[in-house]
Amino acid sequence: MKTIIILLFTILSSCNQHKCPEGINDLPMYGEVPKCDEQLKIDTDFLKECDSVFESRKIAAIHYIDLAWGHFYENQMDLSMRRFNQAWLLDKENADVYWGFGNLLGKKGDFEKSLVYFEKSLQMNSSNAKVWESKAISYGQIFYKTKEITPLNKAIDCFKKALKIEPNNARVSGQLAHVYTYFSQKDSLRKYIELTDQLDATIIREDLRKLID
Repeated sequence: MKTIIILLFTILSSCNQHKCPEGINDLPMYGEVPKCDEQLKIDTDFLKECDSVFESRKIAAIHYIDLAWGHFYENQMDLSMRRFNQAWLLDKENADVYWGFGNLLGKKGDFEKSLVYFEKSLQMNSSNAKVWESKAISYGQIFYKTKEITPLNKAIDCFKKALKIEPNNARVSGQLAHVYTYFSQKDSLRKYIELTDQLDATIIREDLRKLID
């Protein structure tokens, strides 16, 4: 009887050790958890298939990133995450993968965690103005939630870095103007309204203009 109990315990322990973690396809970097043998085999087969189709894994990663953004803009967030994860499998040094992860987390309202991925992306490529803009938006959302001035100042800093890289980006200068409506001094608000008008006079709302009249 004792032998049977030990054998049963061993079988159950073995099953638990090989249980596949669920839901990891919908988490950045597959949730950074160990995969089961079945999931590892799926990864291996996927990589082999890509190796047979694409010139390199870096090129394959770009293809899957493009697919991921397509799903993102079609509001298919689960599919977008899965394609970004596949891109991550192919090339963990591609900065745009982490930008994608950050945007997806932002869409879910997890702005604090999104910042981790934006920062990782910028560590790899600090010249992508759109990542600075995404990071600024997350800081702005944290400000709306907490009403603390620190994230608002960080949002300003990120928007300015984006604008330094792309000086003619009316969308970014317009967002900077909007941020400065939260300050009593209106010099910066006026500055960025004027700059935005030079680039695209349709962006600034009339209620913002009235603040400097």
